[in-house]
Amino acid sequence: MADYRLGIDFGGTKIEIAVLDRAGELILRERVPNPGIYDEAVLAVRDLVASVEGRLGAVASHTPRSDARTTTLGIGIPGSISPETGLIKNANATWLNNQPFGRDLDAAMNRTVRVENDANCFALSEASDGAGAGATTVLGVIIGTGMGAGIVHGGKLIEGKHRIAGEWGHVPLPWLRIEEFPLPKCFCGNEGCLERYLCGSALAQDWKGSGHRNTAGIEDAARNGDVAAQAALDRYMDRFSRACAMAINFLDPDAIVLGGGVSNLDSLYERVPPLLARHVITPTCTTPILRNKHGDSSGVRGAAWLWDVEA
Repeated sequence: MADYRLGIDFGGTKIEIAVLDRAGELILRERVPNPGIYDEAVLAVRDLVASVEGRLGAVASHTPRSDARTTTLGIGIPGSISPETGLIKNANATWLNNQPFGRDLDAAMNRTVRVENDANCFALSEASDGAGAGATTVLGVIIGTGMGAGIVHGGKLIEGKHRIAGEWGHVPLPWLRIEEFPLPKCFCGNEGCLERYLCGSALAQDWKGSGHRNTAGIEDAARNGDVAAQAALDRYMDRFSRACAMAINFLDPDAIVLGGGVSNLDSLYERVPPLLARHVITPTCTTPILRNKHGDSSGVRGAAWLWDVEA
């Protein structure tokens, strides 16, 4: 077992690192700018890891030095990895696409790095020691500028044959209402994807006449009599409950844990659970909708957890 687990959240504008000890306690966390140029970004990760390991007095777990503490390294990225080629795909930081990121990191640091989708990292974090700890099956959902999910069962990520398990944002909104046509086009090439209805910008745009670019203040506005805000929240909670009901019908998780900016809406936890029974095919539905425990550090913690205790 390594002495420290290092996790990196590789975002479009920043690279954040966290260090967990053997017990999973966070002992260090910092971030540096992401240069946004592929070769420079690989070197930025290398240099950040070297700096942190230097301060810890630690080396990679495979390094044959009996006097040094050891580390493992996992990285969460805003995209997925092709199982056939190992290249990055579907990354919103488009300069990452079609790059052998994992292999290049391995070569740059002379170590094995585990690279995973950031939503999977979020789900793993919350299932390991977060809001979903102790649950057998956890669906971890990130709702922000986009929408994604990860599935953890028995403490392990479920990735699927094509490594796309949990791409919840790119399945269609179920049980459509007539007013939801025509279906909005999605960047993935399909129409009517959940992300197009449920991401933060979709809710903000539905808050007609607000002049807001995001969802900040929408609940306060609704409580203070803003009819447009209340109507937008009503539509959002209805749609989100349908999406959750669909997930429960095919996955039946023990818990659904929410993250991302939209997860800060109290209405999700108050209003969605009573709506699930309309579409879940069981007499009672008790699946909890939970707020994440680790906040904006959940993804980087999950990247660290990509190495299990035997690593």
